[in-house]
Amino acid sequence: MTMLGIDIGGSGIKGAPVDLAAGDLALERYRLETPQPATVERVVETAAEVARHFDAADRVGVTFPGVVVSGVVRTAANVDKAWLDAPAADLFTKAIGRPVTVINDADAAGIAEMRFGAGRDRHGTTIMLTFGTGIGSALFHDGALIPNTELGHLELDGHDAEQRASDRARDVEDLSWHAWAHRVQRYLRHVEALFWPDLIIIGGGVSKKAEKFLPSIEIRTPVVPAHLQNNAGIIGAALAANGQA
Repeated sequence: MTMLGIDIGGSGIKGAPVDLAAGDLALERYRLETPQPATVERVVETAAEVARHFDAADRVGVTFPGVVVSGVVRTAANVDKAWLDAPAADLFTKAIGRPVTVINDADAAGIAEMRFGAGRDRHGTTIMLTFGTGIGSALFHDGALIPNTELGHLELDGHDAEQRASDRARDVEDLSWHAWAHRVQRYLRHVEALFWPDLIIIGGGVSKKAEKFLPSIEIRTPVVPAHLQNNAGIIGAALAANGQA
């Protein structure tokens, strides 16, 4: 069976068929800009356009930057508020013409990293944090996902943590990597004080530049960059579509 993964982000919607045995993209990914405003109709159509770029898949997995329960969107912090309570799985299935599984974007990335990447064969508590437009999180215990954690919305200095420590905050405030790493360190210390994890995996686009900030971060918990980098969401979406979430 052919599984297609589509990752919806704040700036881009990208997808590719996935080799589930190898844990890698089967073809080069195809990316389109996320429409602005990111309304339900425009995002669904853009995702369908990404799907049409490839030969028909048997099943499709789609990530979404918010809480997703039984295919229905329950939060929309960084997308159009019209997504609240939208039946996303049904909408994507109709537009793409194939069965679609919808999963939180950080959960998808975490699933991929636990199966094929930095969290492979790890026991205990592992937290995957994705730094991009916001901060996404995925929490695992002995490899099992506890879905829809929203650790990017923990309070940090009187704000949502993602308002202070996301990659978008670094860009908007023109922070140096060292200054941004100081904020990330404060956030990570807060997370580890609450959960006492055995491993923290840093994902999202910043994982490709880990050497610029990770050496400046000192916390008790081992912190490593995601191995699958920005492809983790696509791979995790395909795993979810195959019932492996």
